[in-house]
Amino acid sequence: MYVYLYFYLYINYLDMLTTSISDFRKDIKKYLDNVTENFETLIINRGKDSGVVVISLDEYNSLNATQHELSSKTNETRLDSAIEKLKSKSSFQKDLIDL
Repeated sequence: MYVYLYFYLYINYLDMLTTSISDFRKDIKKYLDNVTENFETLIINRGKDSGVVVISLDEYNSLNATQHELSSKTNETRLDSAIEKLKSKSSFQKDLIDL
């Protein structure tokens, strides 16, 4: 989970909003609206080497789902295999059977 979260934060670093705790208090609604409506990541600096990361509930749930999906080596291998099949266009489509 921690490696994925670090990777997620690193990849999205350019899209992150940053602010001080004082500015956040002044415009809390604006910042939280940006996080929830625009899928922004917000970093609130709280001093030397201290801060808080704010993400939307949807983003948090997505991170937890990904962590769960990658929690076992078997699931990770299945997902990697499925991704490779999609990339190489060797996947196939099946019709659902009406009952």
